Amino acid sequence: MRTLFSSICICFLISSCSGVKVTYDYDKKANFSQFKTYGFYPKMQSGLSQLDEKRLFRSIDSVMQARGYENSASPDLYINIESSNRPKPVNSSVGIGIGGSNRNIGGGVSVGVPIGQQDQYRQIVFDLVDVDNDELIWQAVSEGTISEAMTPAMREVKLREVVEKVFSKYPPE
Repeated sequence: MRTLFSSICICFLISSCSGVKVTYDYDKKANFSQFKTYGFYPKMQSGLSQLDEKRLFRSIDSVMQARGYENSASPDLYINIESSNRPKPVNSSVGIGIGGSNRNIGGGVSVGVPIGQQDQYRQIVFDLVDVDNDELIWQAVSEGTISEAMTPAMREVKLREVVEKVFSKYPPE
């Protein structure tokens, strides 16, 4: 019985955490093999809290360095990040039903009310800019749900997931 309950809880948690959706765009004329160093845009207004921004930067550093890029004070690429939050639509509902059979008629009304805190959709836009030409060469837009009730460890994992998915398509083939 205990394992059944644990299995149901795990399935519920997995299904409640929707995955990150990412869309990509890039300049087909850009020579991505020429870029070896990166840095964060100096006047970045990310829209994230300072703690989330630090978590995101650590994840980006980890992924980029694992791919052979070096963080530099005079980089080939600037990474600029902008984010925004919006409320997730509330899934409350009202249903009305009428039916009957053999001289009996019945009806009913049901109401669905959301319970708990409302989740947010967070959109994070990653822009990679060619420093020498001051041109946007690659962009990824990620969207996923977040909750204010997330612990720091959960935030770390979620942002790591976002960064890994975003940079999975960089450089483009």
